[in-house]
Amino acid sequence: MKNLVLGIVASLFMFTSAMAEVTMVVPQKPGQGTTVWADIVKKELEKHLGEKITLRLIPGARDIPGINAWHNDLRFDENTIVVTHGGNGVSFLQEQVDYNYAEYDSVGLMNLNIIAGKRIGDDMSKPRFPAGSGMVPEAFAMTLMLCGPDKSVDEYIACFKENVVWVKGMSGSERRLAFKRGDLNGTRENPATYQKHVEPDTNAELWFHHGLLDPTTGNHVDDTNYPAGYQVEQIFEKRWGVAPSGEFYDAYKLVKSFRDGLQKAIWVNKGNEALRKRMIAAMYAMKNDADSMAAIEAKNGKYEWFIGDDGDQMRDTLMTFVTEDALKNLVKFNKEALGLKSIYKADLVK
Repeated sequence: MKNLVLGIVASLFMFTSAMAEVTMVVPQKPGQGTTVWADIVKKELEKHLGEKITLRLIPGARDIPGINAWHNDLRFDENTIVVTHGGNGVSFLQEQVDYNYAEYDSVGLMNLNIIAGKRIGDDMSKPRFPAGSGMVPEAFAMTLMLCGPDKSVDEYIACFKENVVWVKGMSGSERRLAFKRGDLNGTRENPATYQKHVEPDTNAELWFHHGLLDPTTGNHVDDTNYPAGYQVEQIFEKRWGVAPSGEFYDAYKLVKSFRDGLQKAIWVNKGNEALRKRMIAAMYAMKNDADSMAAIEAKNGKYEWFIGDDGDQMRDTLMTFVTEDALKNLVKFNKEALGLKSIYKADLVK
C-alpha cells in the first residue's frame, strides 16, 4: 500500500510538472510587432508542447526594460522564457543595457529580413526617410548605395548629410501615413508589416532589402520571398561595378546582422536544460507541422527557423562581427550622421 501511495504521488508530481505553465516574456505592449508575432507563435507551440504558454508583456523605452527584467530576475524561474527582437540586438551593440546574449541558450529563432519600399518611379537620389534607432541599417544601406566605394567613414557621413533627408519624430503610424501621402519617398518594414502596409499600396514598389545571414559562412544570401537583384550588396555591385567592402561596410554588416539575425528569437536561461529540451522538442514539432508553419508564414513569409544549437550558432557568428573598428564606426555614424545617442562598448570586443 505504501509503495502504491508513493507511486501515485510520484505520478501526480510528474503530471503536474509536465503541465506546468510556461511564461513567455515579451518586451512590448499589446499590438506591437513582436507581441503580435509572439502571440501567433505561442499558439502554435502550445499545440506541440502540451502546456499553456502565457505572454507577459513588459513594455518600456526602446523595449529595453523587459529584457533587463528578464536578465536580472525572471530568467531564474525554471518555466520562464523570453522573446527578443532586432531592436534589442541593436541596443546590445550601442547602449548601456543589462542583458547579455552569451548568458542564454537558444530555443529557436527566425532568420528574418527588413524590406524597404519606395514611391513608384522615384530614383531615390534624394531619399526622404523616417529616422529612428531601428532604421540605422537602412541609413547605412542608403549611404552605401548612394555614395559608392572607397570612401572613409567621414566621407560617408558627409555624403549621407548631403543626400538623405532623415525625418525625425515620427511614430510608426505617422511614418506609414507620411509614406502613403508621398511626404516620405522611402520606408521600411519587417516582412509581416511590409506585406500589410506597403505591398497593397498601388503607388509603392520594392526598393531594397538586406538579405539573410548564413550563420555557417557569415555571408549574406538572397531572400527568395522577393525578386532577385534587390539585396543591398547586389544593388551596390550593379551600380558601382564592385562588391561593397571596407570599414563602413563592416559597420553596416555588424548592425544589420544583429538586428535581422536576432529579429525574432526565443531564449531560456543558460543551464535550464529541462525547459530548453521541452521547448526545443515542441519547436521541432511545430516546424514539421504544415498547418503550424502555414499559420506563421501567412504573417511573416517563408523564413528558416534555427532551433537549439543552430540558434546558438547564429548568435556566435554574430559576435565574430564585433570588432573594435566596426563598433567604433557604428557609434561614430550614429552620433555624427544620425544624431543618435550611442556609446562604444569596449567589453564587447574580444
